[in-house]
Amino acid sequence: MSIVITGATGELGRLVVEQLLATVPAGEIAAVVRDEEKAAPLAARGIELRVADYNRPESLKDAFRAGDRVLLISGSEVGRRVPQHTAVIEAAKAAGVAQLAYTGILGGPDADFQLAAEHKVTEQLILDSGLPHTFLRNGWYTENYTANLAPVLEHGAVVANAGDGRVSSAARADYAAAAAAVLTGEGHIGAVYELSGDVAWSFAEYAATVAAATGKEIVYKNVPAAVHQEILVGAGLPEGFAAILVDVDEAIGRGLLAATSGDLARLIGRPTTPIAETVAAAVATA
Repeated sequence: MSIVITGATGELGRLVVEQLLATVPAGEIAAVVRDEEKAAPLAARGIELRVADYNRPESLKDAFRAGDRVLLISGSEVGRRVPQHTAVIEAAKAAGVAQLAYTGILGGPDADFQLAAEHKVTEQLILDSGLPHTFLRNGWYTENYTANLAPVLEHGAVVANAGDGRVSSAARADYAAAAAAVLTGEGHIGAVYELSGDVAWSFAEYAATVAAATGKEIVYKNVPAAVHQEILVGAGLPEGFAAILVDVDEAIGRGLLAATSGDLARLIGRPTTPIAETVAAAVATA
């Protein structure tokens, strides 16, 4: 039996592996990766590599073993995730894994925005499969915003179409710690965790936090959805992806990403990382 992390060289996957290595021998961890060369540092630490690709179902037949505890990290290609996740679920079922944990989206069936659609389908596929499962419904990563600080600092503004909506984000490392806890602990089969930060913040508060960390004047500019779409496309984003981000902001305005259930803090055994801490770290490396 191994603890298996799919997408192990991705931003979340790497952090989950690091969390696991703090308590689990490297020989009990397996990493499902597309690029063996990219994953060489994991192999050098004693982690087993299983080379497979979500887009090639035949490559997944040897990715899992009976009794494995598997973390299915959702694919990053919006619009292609249902067939990708289906391939993983079918391979996991054929292998007889002991647990399939899936990183979905905060709110599950109640999330009515575009980005949630494939996650909801995936959860249903997992339920229909009969696999022992755990749903990790991740809220927003604070890094979704801090990774985009350059234009904020250049223009002195945080631009969104979310109105006064609030976001209960947490650091990506917090979500990684929760996944590791679920994969190494007991009593999580069948559980559904709504994972989010302890505190929900508004975009005006986020702008103030960035201002405090940089010493620059930063304001929040709430703009109509159509205007935000034009700004994002003008910045080089594909129209389809820009539309998804605008739709997310609309959902934030409706309060769909503000929930603070406390599940994340309970799983990791500590408060979630304050937004000011993540902002400060991003500013220090900008």
